[in-house]
Amino acid sequence: MERELAGLGFDLIVGFDEVGRGALAGPVMVGAAAVWARDLVKGGLDVPDGVADSKLLSEHKREAMFEDLRSWCAASAVGQASNKEIDEWGITYALGIAALRAVNEVERELNIDSGRLGVGAILDGPNDYISKAAGTFDAPAVPVLPSVTTRVKADQSCALVSTASVVAKVTRDRLMVALAQGNPSYAPYQWQHNKGYGSAAHRAAIAEYGPTPLHRVSWHLL
Repeated sequence: MERELAGLGFDLIVGFDEVGRGALAGPVMVGAAAVWARDLVKGGLDVPDGVADSKLLSEHKREAMFEDLRSWCAASAVGQASNKEIDEWGITYALGIAALRAVNEVERELNIDSGRLGVGAILDGPNDYISKAAGTFDAPAVPVLPSVTTRVKADQSCALVSTASVVAKVTRDRLMVALAQGNPSYAPYQWQHNKGYGSAAHRAAIAEYGPTPLHRVSWHLL
């Protein structure tokens, strides 16, 4: 699919995938991984060995390939929306803003000039939450808004989306572990194990101690 978009005349191809959508605590993150279309057309950029949807890989495998995947891309980034932004905006809009923050970082790293280059994007899932959030008050001023193509299970069939998935998952997991270990008051919630998702131990801690400042209080926590 990446090569198909390159053949349509886009200059930069970006894959997007989200992590943390269903968590009870912490931010939602959207990874963006980009390659130049010219490199795809030349037949280079072989898919890295073992790349797959992050959910299909063990934590050890994700960590082991993290740096190699980032080096394989022309650029990659992870955008996030905080738990408070999720509470204020709702999850769909928060995902859109997180994705735009990610692509904004990617394009500025690559010195993408507005109006000169076309950016084609592949977004995992059926809904284009990126275009819906573009141009709103909270959205960053992305140099070139990507033309988004959605694809269900793109994280299992598109190398760039799989790469974005792994980069985002490792980044978010590391953050949740650091938060769990950095504040003793967060220890009962066991984020180093559940990464903010609704495990039995996590929900039991919420019931006993209440939500923390990092919980999505607009959600059904118990």
